[in-house]
Amino acid sequence: MKFQHNTNRLEAFSDGVLAFAATLLVVGFEWDGDFRVLESQGTSFLAFAASFFVLVAFWWVHYNYFRRSGYVDNWIIAVNTVLLFVILYYVFPLKSLVNSFMGQERITMEGLSNLFRMYSLGFALIFLCFAAMYFRSYKKLRAVEPSLVSLFYARHFTIFVLIGVLSMVLATLQAGVQIGLPGFIYALLGPLCFWHAQWFKRKYKDIDQ
Repeated sequence: MKFQHNTNRLEAFSDGVLAFAATLLVVGFEWDGDFRVLESQGTSFLAFAASFFVLVAFWWVHYNYFRRSGYVDNWIIAVNTVLLFVILYYVFPLKSLVNSFMGQERITMEGLSNLFRMYSLGFALIFLCFAAMYFRSYKKLRAVEPSLVSLFYARHFTIFVLIGVLSMVLATLQAGVQIGLPGFIYALLGPLCFWHAQWFKRKYKDIDQ
């Protein structure tokens, strides 16, 4: 006997895990009550702020999946679990990356390359999960009610995955690491996503994003 999946339970669990990730960020931001020390920890605050707002951005993308599709099955639950695991692990190299760029942490070229590689791997895995969830939704529902929105976002987030992989390759080869090229490569997301949106609208004229 099959039971209908409870979307609210999955969303509540996901929100709890993301809230825990935010708590870990706060715990990592130490302050002993001395405002003079707090002023000297500006870089740590920036690293915390960057990590926090990236975490919120992931929550927003996750939230939008359930608003746009809402399709849940055992496969979606499994991918969502992997997604939450990677996000929890992802916030820590992000903080270290910001600290290294701000000069807060001394790091070798090899260490910076490894940090970029970890960051890119986490980024690619996170958006691979989002793309897989949208594609699963599109594949399972297209026989009942074709969802061009799910198809659009499956392809949209695939672009994110490809850029993450490209950054990881650059970091592995240490190409332009000293000037942050594996990081700047993410600027390609803007024009590539814009091009994809325009192409998709021309091909499927009735899409409502």
